[in-house]
Formats: sequence, structure tokens, C-alpha cells
Amino acid sequence: MAGEIVGLATARNLTLATAESCTGGLVAAALTAIEGSSAAFDRGFVTYSNQAKQDLLGVSARSLDEHGAVSEIVAREMAEGARMRAGVDFAVSITGIAGPGGGSETKPVGLVHFALAGPNGVSHRAERFGAIGRDAVRAASVRVALELFEAGINAQPGP
Repeated sequence: MAGEIVGLATARNLTLATAESCTGGLVAAALTAIEGSSAAFDRGFVTYSNQAKQDLLGVSARSLDEHGAVSEIVAREMAEGARMRAGVDFAVSITGIAGPGGGSETKPVGLVHFALAGPNGVSHRAERFGAIGRDAVRAASVRVALELFEAGINAQPGP
């Protein structure tokens, strides 16, 4: 899937960035594993801590305090911040609870928020993967992020 995204983005002269928390750079790694990815992929921000989200992406302290890092608003701010700071066409963000600990009744293990910022605004998607294991939550999150990139790219006029 990463190869398809790199090919589509390159063919349409679109640029990409990532803003990752719980995946720790796995989406960027998937994209950069593809030969020729530098034609489309610009950079990845790994913002595991709240301070990193603020410093590197411009996520507001208020959003973090009021909603927590694992929330729709923070995912949206992460994607917007990555897109603006990298100067790219599309940026995807991921923030969630991979587990096995760290969950709560309102934010269980396996809850992951995603956002895609692009020329037409910001879209959000939340997934509740469940307590399927840390590695499985992270792998599933990479797939969803790649799906978001693919949908965003395909929504743009092509050559």
C-alpha cells in the first residue's frame, strides 16, 4: 500500500508528511522503505510527548489540557501543524493508546484518532481496535493512516 501511495503522490506531484505519536514513526518508515519515496515524502514528526506536540506541531496546551492527547481535536491540530510546518500537500496524524496499559473507561486501550490535513481541509477518523496487543494496534494504525493518504490523494484532480 505504501508503494501505491508513493506512486500516486509522485505522479500527481503531491507532497506528504506525517505526525505520529503512538506509532513512533512507523508510517514514515513504511513510506521511506519505497524506492523513490523522496519525490513525495518530505518529513515525519514523531511527537510522543505532549511537549513535542506543542513544540513541533503547534498543538495548543489548552486542547491537550481539556481533551487529552488522544482526542479528535489534538489529532486535527497535529495534522494541520504538520502540513503547515512542512509546507506539504497532505499530512496525516496519529494519536492513540497502543497498550497494554494506559487506557481508561472513556479512552480504552486500542483507541486511536487519525486526521488528514489537505487542500480541502481536515478530516478525522477514530478507530477502536481493542486490546489486541501493542504491535497489532500500531500495525493497524499504519494501515489506516495509509488509507487516509490514499483517499486524500485520490480525491485530488490527477494528471
